[in-house]
Amino acid sequence: MEVPRRRQEQPRVPARSGPVLGQRSDLPAAAGAGAGADNYGTGRFLNRAAGVILTLGLAALAFSIAVSVSLGAADIKLRVVGEAIFRFDKELTEHQVIRQLRLPRVLGAALVGACFAVAGAIMQGMTRNPLADSGLLGLNAGAEFVLAVIFAFYPGMAYSSLILYSFLGAGLGAGVVYGIGSIARGGLTPVRLVLAGAAFSALLGALSQGIALYYRVGQDIARYYGGGLAGTTWQQLKIMAPWLAAALACAIVLSRSITLLSMGDDVARGLGLRTTRVKLAGMLIVLVLAGAAVSVAGAVGFIGLLVPHLTRKLVGVDYRWIIPCSAVLGGLLVVLADLAARTVHIPYETPVGALISLIGVPFFLYLARRERREL
Repeated sequence: MEVPRRRQEQPRVPARSGPVLGQRSDLPAAAGAGAGADNYGTGRFLNRAAGVILTLGLAALAFSIAVSVSLGAADIKLRVVGEAIFRFDKELTEHQVIRQLRLPRVLGAALVGACFAVAGAIMQGMTRNPLADSGLLGLNAGAEFVLAVIFAFYPGMAYSSLILYSFLGAGLGAGVVYGIGSIARGGLTPVRLVLAGAAFSALLGALSQGIALYYRVGQDIARYYGGGLAGTTWQQLKIMAPWLAAALACAIVLSRSITLLSMGDDVARGLGLRTTRVKLAGMLIVLVLAGAAVSVAGAVGFIGLLVPHLTRKLVGVDYRWIIPCSAVLGGLLVVLADLAARTVHIPYETPVGALISLIGVPFFLYLARRERREL
């Protein structure tokens, strides 16, 4: 009779129906508690790291914008750049060059980089595909193809309408690529999506070039092929900025849901997330971001591939930090790439897309090999 009495005196521990999320079930209770404390400490460290990256990234972006405005075919002192921004004198040629040519171009580079980087981060989080990028999955090619058609048949269309057709083209590219990838037996896989995107992008690229040659609009859309910011105007930025601001705000609102999706659809549904609605909203955001960026700079690839991976290494897997940090780092990358494009071979310009591809292609091959699937 003594044994049952001892059992009654012991406090009952509620049974667990399964392992705690993020904790291994084969660890003893003490080890699990220690792991939880370690995860909490790691989370606080990553939050501080994200704050530091945002602060330093914004400072580096501001400095890079100032340097990029001052350097070019004719170098201008930083003091003159400040005067042109805050005390503009239309009688001075240097002030006119800064305000009308260089400043909108550099600001456009920052916005384009933010668009492509956030679009790639959202795609990678929603699909759990490390190779997801608007350039690799056909969105950029779709937008570029529609722009070629517009320049051929409606050459005088206003930019406010052009950007809407760019959204439509990005949606066309995404729909076809995902449709082709899902037809294969076994469903969608990262490499299948990339192969479908590469094939469809090549088709649309050939059609775009054919239209440009036949209708003699190649000069008008030449910068869209290799990617470039030359000719960016304040009018384009005024139209693009509200779309970008709305898309980034929606992305930040959706960031917690994207974090849950990145753990897997089953986990997200188990936590009460309506995955279909979140994916639809996320895809609309991606279409707006990619379409807006292509309408300004053309099909610049690999930004949405490179930047989110770098950001995750720095701030962890929480998309509440990944999205804003990706926007800052993406803007910084394109501003620096545009600066190199203008200064590496003065007075000629190198396509921005070509310079970023020098980094993006080896990184893509590394990721594809890490997937351990045969192409």
